[in-house]
Amino acid sequence: MFQSGKSTPYHWLSLLALISVSPATFAHDLEIHGSNTIGATLAPMLVTGYLEQKTAGAVQLQQTDAANEHLLTTTDRDNPVQILVAAHGSSTGFRALASGQAQIWASSRPARTTEIEQLRPTADLTTLESEHVIAIDGLAILVHPDNPVNAMSLETLGRVFSGQINNWAQLGGPNRPITLYARDDRSGTWDTFKSLVLGKTYTLDNSAARYESNDQLSDDVASDPGGIGFSGLASVRNSKLLAISDGNAPALKPDQLTVASEDYPLSRRLFMYTLGQRAPVQARELIDFTLSSSGQALVAQSGFVSQAPVAVKPQFDSSVPESFRKLTSQYQRLTVNFRFTEGRTKLDNKARRDLLRVRDYLSQEQRRPDDLLLIGFADTQAHELRAQMISELRALSVRKALGAVGVAQVAYTGYGHYMPVGGRGSQRNGRVEVWIKSR
Repeated sequence: MFQSGKSTPYHWLSLLALISVSPATFAHDLEIHGSNTIGATLAPMLVTGYLEQKTAGAVQLQQTDAANEHLLTTTDRDNPVQILVAAHGSSTGFRALASGQAQIWASSRPARTTEIEQLRPTADLTTLESEHVIAIDGLAILVHPDNPVNAMSLETLGRVFSGQINNWAQLGGPNRPITLYARDDRSGTWDTFKSLVLGKTYTLDNSAARYESNDQLSDDVASDPGGIGFSGLASVRNSKLLAISDGNAPALKPDQLTVASEDYPLSRRLFMYTLGQRAPVQARELIDFTLSSSGQALVAQSGFVSQAPVAVKPQFDSSVPESFRKLTSQYQRLTVNFRFTEGRTKLDNKARRDLLRVRDYLSQEQRRPDDLLLIGFADTQAHELRAQMISELRALSVRKALGAVGVAQVAYTGYGHYMPVGGRGSQRNGRVEVWIKSR
């Protein structure tokens, strides 16, 4: 019995939180909460593939009474299995993971510092055991199919969505008002757009229509001659894609190479977060399946970009120096870039897994380590010699890391601060590209 005056408000709130979370915690075998970008199509496909592989049985997919929620069911040794995918935005997924309601947080943005600190007593979301990059997405900038505008800079895009540019005639298009379409505040897609496009300089204009669904936003842009919006790459549908430039770098459209390598200015990683070793076995199994070749094949099938390396012959534009054309003339480029943590001295979690993907690619394609060439790049430096040194050291660090996983003595070089893929100061400029000899 609770006695009047004996319980503080904190105790009551804790009790209410426990009561509200407990039923959901035990309602399903596994719950995935978060990003609509991931949860609308990709997560159900991954769960279906995982369950089919695990149980060899048929998997039923049904929508629950709540919008943007799906329940996947099957049987395993005559025992029913239920996995819920709730796609209400990346921030909702963090709250569900923190409360114990979800075992997997699907996020279309990296975990924030405040979120990492909040969960640190339970798990470190920055570790390889907790942070899982499941796919690469390109934030697609969408317009009506008949819109004659083909490219836009990040700065211009910010001015458009802040309302400073409000007619297509200002951009070389028809004399027609610009209509804005944006994802809602709970969306990781919105968080990415706000960070990469609006930043601290611009604020989204109040006239923008807001959406929980990528697909619905894209469909509405495609039917509005004055419309412009943004969505995940898998939701382009009938809209037209714009090429986007950052600083002095050339404008790029999102495609398999530009997105997988994260050269496209609005590339982003899609994540699943778990509580490391505290995650239940089924959650860890689903993550392992997602990162496997079978899971990454489903990523590609869903419309996102798989992390499995593919050899591509890039189409160079006029900005590419003749020396670089000669350097790579006998090579194709793999759709993977090695990038570094914020301090730029250590390979990040995705890069650590990419080491194994490159190793596996060589084995599957029956290629040798000496078929590879690593080319390092640096951000703009005051002195060319310093940039050259940094770019070579980056390539050397990847060479050593590949050696540690059994890919020894790979050729490497640096290309200094030339051929940037972003504006000055962009972390994307500091990268190591992977090239392989053409057959």
